[in-house]
Amino acid sequence: MTLDVPALDAGRLAAIRAPLLAWYDRQKRDLPWRRTKEPYAIWLSEVMLQQTQVSTVIPYWERFLARFPSVQALAAAPLEDVLAAWKGLGYYSRARNLHRAAQEVTAQFGGRFPSTAKALLTLPGFGRYTAGAVASIAFGEEAPLVDGNVARVLSRLFVVEGLPGDRAREARLWALAGALVKGERPGDFNQALMEHGATVCRPERPLCLLCPVREACLAYQTGRTAELPPAKVRATPKLLTLALAVWPHGDTLLFARRAEKGLFGGLWELPAVEVAPGAPEAEAATRLSEALEVPLTAQGVLGTVKRQLTHRALTLHLLRVTGPQRPSRAAAFHELRWCTPAQASELGMSTAMQRALDAALAKGVLPDVAR
Repeated sequence: MTLDVPALDAGRLAAIRAPLLAWYDRQKRDLPWRRTKEPYAIWLSEVMLQQTQVSTVIPYWERFLARFPSVQALAAAPLEDVLAAWKGLGYYSRARNLHRAAQEVTAQFGGRFPSTAKALLTLPGFGRYTAGAVASIAFGEEAPLVDGNVARVLSRLFVVEGLPGDRAREARLWALAGALVKGERPGDFNQALMEHGATVCRPERPLCLLCPVREACLAYQTGRTAELPPAKVRATPKLLTLALAVWPHGDTLLFARRAEKGLFGGLWELPAVEVAPGAPEAEAATRLSEALEVPLTAQGVLGTVKRQLTHRALTLHLLRVTGPQRPSRAAAFHELRWCTPAQASELGMSTAMQRALDAALAKGVLPDVAR
């Protein structure tokens, strides 16, 4: 895509670049990953910050680094341990890709991260944004990046039209980011763009009077900051209903680990199967019996947990069950395990499934001593 010449005028780019860097030096937040140039630590922060707020990420980042202090340590760890350390952050495909990429870095690059965005793109889970972030911040490459914050800043500075996801709009944003990053301190400049979008050029009520580049902002000059960028049209979440087996035995419950692909891939749960909304208890029990490959008897519904995921409206029906034969393996699940609640707390489990477990325990399915 060819950009118009005025948008890429060198003088205008300099008028944006220098003030933003100076503002970043004065106003940047003191975040722990900004105190290092270690690519592993920077990569970890960038992956965690996708879809997650900074205040939530900081303690996770610190605990994760303490548990897996190097890319080699992460590569050598069982995936189950990695998912357990990720517990509560959501979007678990990020953790699975972290693990796979760490193994690639160790096996293919001797434990040293490639220093260019082009090479980083060959690793699992590395898209253009992550590759640009690590290459520029850790290695000083003039590699652009565009995330939601950067897209908003550039859309306003240069009046970039089009809905999020539009190919022509995305190409223009990346071209602008590529032009702006060229020069001194490319990593700091990329962080300045992101920081500006997070703290000043906000989605709603942007702080234009505090903006160091407002005189160069075409949206500010034309009174269009409120309408740029246009809001992304979100698809209606799909309904998903699961029946969960709450099967007590002594002071333990039955838990299952899902296959590594798909929703909640690789995570632990009270064994679950998909059912139609409003499915009768007997039908849910039959489906669970088939999945666990043992006969079981339903003893009543303990309750329902509802969770709103990004693309799904999730309903979890808790079905108390029992049976003459305790299962130890089933083809529908990667692994089965009988655990006390204390043991289950160490498993990698999604927030939705943790809420379901909490609801089941609150119904007194286990002796008090086990809780």
